[in-house]
Amino acid sequence: MPTGGGKSLCYQLPALVRPGCGVVVSPLIALMQDQVDGLRELGVRAAYLNSSLDPASAGAVERALRDGELDLLYVAPERLLQPRTLELLDEATLALFAIDEAHCVSQWGHDFRADYLELDILAERFPGVPRIALTATADARTRGEIARRLGLEDARQFIASFDRPNIRYRIALKDNPRQQLLRFLRDEHPRDAGIVYCLSRRKVDETARWLRQQGFEALPYHAGLDSAERAANQARFLREEGLVMVATIAFGMGIDKPDVRFVAHLDLPKTVEAYYQETGRAGRDGLPADAWLVYGLQDVMKLRQMMDSSQGSEEHKRAEQQRLNAMLGLCEITGCRRQALLGYFGEELPEPCGNCDTCLEPVDTWDGTEAARMALSAVYRTGQRFGVGHLVDVLRGVDSDKVRQFAHDNLPTFGVGSALDVNQWRSVFRQLVASAYLAVDLERYGALRLREKARPLLKGEETLPLRRDSRAGGG
Repeated sequence: MPTGGGKSLCYQLPALVRPGCGVVVSPLIALMQDQVDGLRELGVRAAYLNSSLDPASAGAVERALRDGELDLLYVAPERLLQPRTLELLDEATLALFAIDEAHCVSQWGHDFRADYLELDILAERFPGVPRIALTATADARTRGEIARRLGLEDARQFIASFDRPNIRYRIALKDNPRQQLLRFLRDEHPRDAGIVYCLSRRKVDETARWLRQQGFEALPYHAGLDSAERAANQARFLREEGLVMVATIAFGMGIDKPDVRFVAHLDLPKTVEAYYQETGRAGRDGLPADAWLVYGLQDVMKLRQMMDSSQGSEEHKRAEQQRLNAMLGLCEITGCRRQALLGYFGEELPEPCGNCDTCLEPVDTWDGTEAARMALSAVYRTGQRFGVGHLVDVLRGVDSDKVRQFAHDNLPTFGVGSALDVNQWRSVFRQLVASAYLAVDLERYGALRLREKARPLLKGEETLPLRRDSRAGGG
């Protein structure tokens, strides 16, 4: 269900009409206070248990739960899993368990939380208590992982449309990004509330300071700030009008501010899921809003460097690389961005949206039909078992050990694409993935395989314009 689509109501209402207390598992310690305050203003008996409470306050919440004086209890996963908390829940009457931000259980996801992996204990320890898992960003693979890891294989799945028709998507190459941002804000959002995302803490601080010098009320937010300053800045953003929050991805999950008019990215997000979730914080009131992004080669290199130096397994790193490639593909497509974005999550939009940059201002393209057919043919002739790097070698006629090992130098496609350089071919493959001609098989080391949509293109029954290879290159 999309951000702002009413996920909270899916557990709040059942918790109020069922006997007992609804227990909401949430990773959002920083927001529990706001969520609980909002519910109390509506007359709901709500409380939270997390590490921010002193022993006396925590004890009061525990007594209220035992005495049946709570409708909703928000609890952080690490607190829930403590023996003391589980014993407390044994003594209480429970209406339901709601596992919010359930994509945090996915080890492939962008918000993985190890504590979420242990939440299957709820099925074993409280078999009679209904459970619901909710998320705004889960493709089919992640939905399956959520169900498996939380013991919800037999649960019904309700999937709302991912579309946020009021959001206009715009993506451009970096060309003096600060000035690009300044023009965007001055021309279109001079007094509006919005969020500007940056990759590093240092860039957050520098950008917030610079925006203040340009006359904008801008606040920084990242994990390196003192917790009191973070809380104060968040509270101001939620309660005041026209503030710009400059932040790392540490900010935003669960933020309930309906009138955010824009989300701007000064750096490329790591995944399509992250991009969708972050841009989804704009326009929750249903009024027009902008999702604005600039990206460049340095972003790609920096993100790849971070992935390569991470502690994850090789399999996890490969999955991260493929997700980054999908994000790059979304940036480089020539068709409707909304169609590609929804297509990533398995949803089909029959017609172009008319509310994204590629619909409103068609991009510079070239006839990529022949190159696309070469690429698809290379995938097919090599057995749909190889990733982009090897396929590009085959197409460009590179005499590598791997090419010789599989005798791919004997294929008709060997060397047919020597007119394009490596970055151009990588761009072709990214666009074919983004446009759903090819699928990435993460279980098979990022191997590419043909999708049904590729058939008419391979048969010469349709043409394919491709975006001119951008300076962001690399795949």
